[in-house]
Amino acid sequence: MNGLSLHGGIKPFGATFLMFSEYARNALRMAALMQINPIFVFTHDSIGLGEDGPTHQPVEQIATLRLIPNMSVWRPCDSAESLVAWADAVAADNHPSCLIFSRQGLPFIPRDNQQLANIRRGGYVLKAASEKSAQAVLIATGSEVELAINAQTKLAEQGIATHVVSMPNTHIFDQQDKTYRDSVLPAGLPRIAIEAGVSDSWYKYVGSDGAIIGINRFGESAPAEQLFQEFGFTVDQVVDVVKSVI
Repeated sequence: MNGLSLHGGIKPFGATFLMFSEYARNALRMAALMQINPIFVFTHDSIGLGEDGPTHQPVEQIATLRLIPNMSVWRPCDSAESLVAWADAVAADNHPSCLIFSRQGLPFIPRDNQQLANIRRGGYVLKAASEKSAQAVLIATGSEVELAINAQTKLAEQGIATHVVSMPNTHIFDQQDKTYRDSVLPAGLPRIAIEAGVSDSWYKYVGSDGAIIGINRFGESAPAEQLFQEFGFTVDQVVDVVKSVI
């Protein structure tokens, strides 16, 4: 793919499981270093892979891909974000892109025109708190966005208002102006990040007063639903974490 990109006249893309990005690490790094624009598509992006076990369940891969300079990493939550991610990757001319997709089927989430436009800014308020001022912000990516929305609904039933922020591309979000970033992540509100991967990179968003629902050990061989429950990715567990920080 790097050779095709260097030759010119073609926009190469290839796909495999996210776990196998490990075998392509040098090529990924060199693509970013050479400022070329192949599109690396990775699927089966979490413990949601299920019974294939820890050798095939990626835990640290999303975070390490985000650490590569000049690499754009997208983890969409539905078809709308996937469309924007693909458009951004196709338009890129001086950097490679990683498009990271789940194994699970994910529901389409309705948005207004402004929210659709804001997807390309890397992070945006997907579901604002209704009726009263928010008491916390839930930040999620990929398959965990649906979980955050369901937790928001249950928290609202208990009188706790929250915003849900989808952040499909942290690199692009970090490049936005401070006014926009502050509008998405308002100062003074505790933040809870939710992503089925290692947690360290999320501290820059949640700070010392927030919380992270992540995975800091290897997966196991078990059905996906069982694994998500074991690692804390259920509505009730998210609700409990939110209550602990507000």
